[in-house]
Amino acid sequence: MIVEARDGCRLATRIEGPEGAPALVLLHGLGMDMTLWDAVLPLLPGDIRVLRYDLRGHGGSDVPPAPYSMGQMVSDAEAVIEAHGLRETVVAGLSLGGMVAQGLAVKRLDLVRALILSNTAAKIGTPKIWDDRIATIRREGLAAQVETVLDRWLGRDARHGSAAGRARRMLGGTEVEGYIGGCAAVSGTDLWTPVSGLRLPVLGIAGAEDRSVPTDLMRETVELIPGARFEILRRAGHLPPMERPEDWAALVSGQLRAIGQSGGA
Repeated sequence: MIVEARDGCRLATRIEGPEGAPALVLLHGLGMDMTLWDAVLPLLPGDIRVLRYDLRGHGGSDVPPAPYSMGQMVSDAEAVIEAHGLRETVVAGLSLGGMVAQGLAVKRLDLVRALILSNTAAKIGTPKIWDDRIATIRREGLAAQVETVLDRWLGRDARHGSAAGRARRMLGGTEVEGYIGGCAAVSGTDLWTPVSGLRLPVLGIAGAEDRSVPTDLMRETVELIPGARFEILRRAGHLPPMERPEDWAALVSGQLRAIGQSGGA
């Protein structure tokens, strides 16, 4: 299903699972697309509805001219969830998608019952780091940066396996304008203060070998929210849903059961 965002950007979405069931919304990271979640979907409880979509500039969604703002990306998430008639969802986001999830919870608690934050933070990097990355990609192209990015992302066990191949294809297939747009959204985002005001169930999942969002940075974000739970997946990098799908899905399924979003079927 194609959903039109408020500014006209068309977003590719997919929803699966029983009609009327509690919903889990999956938001992928920078340079990825909704197929990031393919390996975990069969491992999640069968009594939930799962909505995923390609962020603007990624996958099958439109690629508007960069830059993109976090406000636009949060508005996109609102439009997608509302178009599918969902409320009180559990929103799981990885990296850039995790920042969108945090922003959505700050803005629309009626749409977000709980958060699952994976390999993300309230603020990632500095504007200078992102400006330098954008300038390099403008100059050299994204293909020239793929191996450098994957080296930061992948844990040691995934660097020569199928997860690396899938990540390489996704990242290499992302349009430059979309990747740069996403970089700009991350660069301009600092959610430390608003996230500290959230009061909802939160599970944080970090990869012990993630060199893009270190575990300590992620822990600091998760600990902003009272009662939040934090887990580290050993021998995983920035993409645990691809690198360690069984372990990632087990943590998510346990959290869904714990908050009553799933009966565990």
